[in-house]
Amino acid sequence: MHIEGFYNYCLSLPGVSEDFPFGEDTLVFKVMGKMFALTDIETFESINLKCDPVRAIELRAAYEEVKPGYHMNKKHWNTVSTTGLLEDDFLKELIKHSYDLVVAKLPKKERDKLTS
Repeated sequence: MHIEGFYNYCLSLPGVSEDFPFGEDTLVFKVMGKMFALTDIETFESINLKCDPVRAIELRAAYEEVKPGYHMNKKHWNTVSTTGLLEDDFLKELIKHSYDLVVAKLPKKERDKLTS
């Protein structure tokens, strides 16, 4: 996946905004103000994504490209390589999973804004 594909896919999801809260090199995507994806825009070698804890362990065991989240809570975040070994559709599925986890934790009033 190229950074343009990552960027466009994240912004295509309802309620998503971009931000640089950790400096000018770290692009963060948020849904309704809650972070679900981030990457270094200079290298774009990996993306950090939220993940269900059980699934995170399974993904790490199944894919060498999936590691515990770098500088993140390793129980809830994975760092996923974008160097071409994982298919774009699989990366999109992981991004959507991260997005869905964050949306599920939003108050009902906020979730309703995403569907209207």
